[in-house]
Amino acid sequence: MKTISPANAEHYTWGEICDGWHLLKSGGLSVIEERVPPGGAEARHYHQHSQQFFYVLSGRATMELPEETLIISPGQGLSVEPQTPHRLLNQGEQDLAFLVVSAPPSHQDRVLVD
Repeated sequence: MKTISPANAEHYTWGEICDGWHLLKSGGLSVIEERVPPGGAEARHYHQHSQQFFYVLSGRATMELPEETLIISPGQGLSVEPQTPHRLLNQGEQDLAFLVVSAPPSHQDRVLVD
């Protein structure tokens, strides 16, 4: 066994300016730390089977959902159920860092929404 952190985790980029680190990547569960600079955002999408939990470490996340838009501050989290369209944005002035926990893993389960 060994400890894991962004320093030794598998890294990837998304949205051209955002970073992700796979802290846990297994068949049933995914834990990723992500960094979104100011102005960064993901495309609106949903997951067919994956439930996700977003937990903000620093910065502020804006989460657009079908019925509302929520601000998630450090120390706060939000669960997004399967089939729920959502979009995460960083409308703040500092980097947004958060954990996203997905069960089952969501990378092959994403459907873009117009």
